[in-house]
Amino acid sequence: MSSGLQGINLYLIGMMGAGKTTVGQLIAKHLGYGFLDTDKVIVQAAGKSINQIFAEDGETVFRQLESKVLSEISAYTKLTIATGGGIIINSVNWSYLHHGLIVWLDAPVELLYQRLLNDTSRPLLQDTDPLGKLRSLLEQRQPLYAQADLRITLNEEETPEEIALRAIDLIPSVLKE
Repeated sequence: MSSGLQGINLYLIGMMGAGKTTVGQLIAKHLGYGFLDTDKVIVQAAGKSINQIFAEDGETVFRQLESKVLSEISAYTKLTIATGGGIIINSVNWSYLHHGLIVWLDAPVELLYQRLLNDTSRPLLQDTDPLGKLRSLLEQRQPLYAQADLRITLNEEETPEEIALRAIDLIPSVLKE
């Protein structure tokens, strides 16, 4: 399978809580690819948590860091990259994402809410109505996520391993000759 990819990167996009990091690590392992999480790279580069960046510098600074990290990562090959949920809102990021294969992990909002219920590390969910906020973010982002090369619709019953294997099985269907 990885020979069909010819070393191009896989970019996992989707909402926070969709499982991009977990599934991405499994896909990378199956393909013999390296794995990176853009949020973790941002934290390392900035020397502070994403919550701190949002609180001290604002979302705009975070999005600039995110674009810079993505531009640098996209220069490499044979990587599976889990991106932040909002990476798709900055149009310049699409130019980097299109250097690879874009896989959208599409999870229903109720599943995202269940997974994120006790997660305090998500600055965009520090809201009086986290479920409403998730719905609103998903509604805004859905048309952008839909530009992915491959859409994997998630359900609660599937394990991360099953999702990863399903994605790997579907990748050949969207590879350009």
